[in-house]
Amino acid sequence: MTQFIDIGATTDIPVRGARIVRTLRGDIALFHTASGAIYAVDEYLEGKAGPLSNGIQHDEKVTDPMRNWIFDLATGEAQGADEGCVGTYEVKVEKGRVLLAASAVLAQVAVE
Repeated sequence: MTQFIDIGATTDIPVRGARIVRTLRGDIALFHTASGAIYAVDEYLEGKAGPLSNGIQHDEKVTDPMRNWIFDLATGEAQGADEGCVGTYEVKVEKGRVLLAASAVLAQVAVE
C-alpha cells in the first residue's frame, strides 16, 4: 500500500502553474493543469532538460524552457523526435490537499 505525504493545498499551485518540492532524491516539479489535474515529475532530465517548472504548460504537457523539448506530464516521456523520460510520481488530491507518494521524497539506499 502506497503511503502519501501531505505537501500543501491545491490552491498553493496556481492553475497552469508549478511548484517545486525539494527532496533528498532531487527536485520534483508539481504541475496544476488547466483541466485541474496535478502531476509530479522530476524537475530535471540530467544533462538534457530542465528546469521544467519554468516551462510552458499546454494540455497535459510541459515544454522545457531551455531546449524546447516537450514532456507528457502523465508518463514523463519526451514527445516527437526528442528522446528521454523524466521520472513521474504518484500524486493524489483529497479534500483540497495535494498528497505525494512518500517513495518520491525518500532517498534510495543501495543494498550490496
